[in-house]
Amino acid sequence: MITVTFAQLQEWISLFLWPFCRFTGLLLIAPVFSHSSIPNRVKLGLALIFSIIIGPLLPPLPDIPLFSWASFGIIVEQIIIGVAIGLVVQVVFAAVQAAGEYIGLQMGLAFATFFSPDSGANTMILSRVFYTFAILMFLAIDGHLIMLEILARSFEFLPIGTLGLNAGAFEQVARFGMVVFSSGILLALPVFGALLIVNLTLGILNRSAPQLTVFSVGFPMSLTLGLVLMTVLMTELGGYLQRLFRLGLNMVEQVLLAM
Repeated sequence: MITVTFAQLQEWISLFLWPFCRFTGLLLIAPVFSHSSIPNRVKLGLALIFSIIIGPLLPPLPDIPLFSWASFGIIVEQIIIGVAIGLVVQVVFAAVQAAGEYIGLQMGLAFATFFSPDSGANTMILSRVFYTFAILMFLAIDGHLIMLEILARSFEFLPIGTLGLNAGAFEQVARFGMVVFSSGILLALPVFGALLIVNLTLGILNRSAPQLTVFSVGFPMSLTLGLVLMTVLMTELGGYLQRLFRLGLNMVEQVLLAM
């Protein structure tokens, strides 16, 4: 007859519960996994499968009672680590969406919005197109698998039970938010700059010839030129997104090392 003591049962539960919290934190906010079209049961099931796989490979766990305040602190710590990893990658996709909004404003498509179920707010149509393209590119280069691999390797240099995260790591995450503006503007700059010149030219023509109204001439011209420039931009978008994803994944490793 096989007998299981309470201490052994507690150790087995800890071996599953703490990694499960770290994976759950990632799946709550990371791109692709956190999409609203994926049911919560599927997300919890994925976290369960990942925890079962990674459990036997973990370094020795701390000898902490499962039902204690120290154990609760570890659970919160694991969730924060997973959320931090997903947030860094989410910033990269926010930069792509910002580029779509910049271009849409210059093309006169500020009114072309629709409700986005994943963000819960109205999103510009061009921003949604850029976001969809970025998601497909992220899946094509196995970015979701790389993200999971980084999280799995984080148990080596950031083992469970450290009980104390470096505050400088969260400062790095906050500073990484500037990528939303810098990379977003760089991505939209070719189209944004050309359309800005066109709008300035049309403004001068409207002052010299009032019959050339902005709505009758400027809007069709801006929209047509924007579509042509978008076609040209799409040929270079893949390479730029790959560099942007590489920047985000490298930042994830730096944040984990800083923790």
